[in-house]
Amino acid sequence: MSVSLEQVSAVGSVTATVLPSHRPLPARVAGMFAAAAPGLLLAFAAATGASLLAPLVQRVTPIPTIVLALILGIMLHPIATRPVFQPGLAVAVKHLLRWAVALLGLRVALGQIAGLGLRTAGLVICAMALTIVSGFALARCLRQHAPYGALAGAASAVCGASAALATAAVLPAYPGKDRDTVFVVVAVNALSTIAMLVYPALCAWLGFDAQTTGIMLGATIHDVPQVVGAGYAVGEIAGNTAVVVKLFRVFLLLPAVLCIGLWCSGRGRGAGTPSVPVPVFAFVFLALCILHSAISALPHPIPVYDQARAWLIEASTWGLLVAIAALGLGTSLSAFVLLGWRQIATVVGTTLVILVAVTGGLLLLR
Repeated sequence: MSVSLEQVSAVGSVTATVLPSHRPLPARVAGMFAAAAPGLLLAFAAATGASLLAPLVQRVTPIPTIVLALILGIMLHPIATRPVFQPGLAVAVKHLLRWAVALLGLRVALGQIAGLGLRTAGLVICAMALTIVSGFALARCLRQHAPYGALAGAASAVCGASAALATAAVLPAYPGKDRDTVFVVVAVNALSTIAMLVYPALCAWLGFDAQTTGIMLGATIHDVPQVVGAGYAVGEIAGNTAVVVKLFRVFLLLPAVLCIGLWCSGRGRGAGTPSVPVPVFAFVFLALCILHSAISALPHPIPVYDQARAWLIEASTWGLLVAIAALGLGTSLSAFVLLGWRQIATVVGTTLVILVAVTGGLLLLR
């Protein structure tokens, strides 16, 4: 019998029934780790397999490792349906994911973002806000769950798969939530790959210079690898600008998640359901952004910090891989049979909204 991830809120809730509360704390902690270990090891094995396969697959097609981890997890779903794996998969999806996203803050330096200028920053913020709102609007028009609109809007507006996963962490449970999250991750990656090939030609057709092209690519393509690929395919100036604009969007993950969480909380109170908890991981993300910015501004590097930062970024990468593999392990391919054109139309719609908003803004500003 399959046990849904939605039925397991945390490893503690699973072990509470088998580990009496009067047991010593070390024994309870050891029991919780023992309960989570099988699922975590299975997710780690899927993530490791994806990491090993990535260099071979990417010689043929530019599929990010995180998407390979998701696909491999889905392929191993029949194994993961055993109840012994459920506590560890729940820990990976609900807890490991949050802290892996928080560590992304170490990638962003506010000094780089400050160099964008107020007009560019304002354009990016407005386009992102419009895209998130359009996600809700499209979901409502197409008779879908409003949280699905939040997933599609945030993934298109902020940073693709990472934003979808972070948003899922603050959304309330609803039927098909895990399936929707998986679909959005796959869809935004596919659309990012198409954009990487098409958008540079669109910029050339519009007559954009290298810097404007970089702004357009960084402000519209969902995932970081495709932004890098598209930008540096045009040239160094376009590539550098695209990366900085993309980092600005990543930095705005905090307000995006907070706004979506507040919206969910308000609707939850109105419906008589529990409010969404404060996303502590998002504040940790902001704190790490500020810390990294402050240290980057120092006249001399700090070797210990640089080493620790490199290790933590690697830990974040692996945390995201394990979490997305766990999400795939909890998703059956048969669940996608329930998806229709409405889900696809919503993600495509939010992608077009941010493209039109940014491109139109750049044409007006030049």
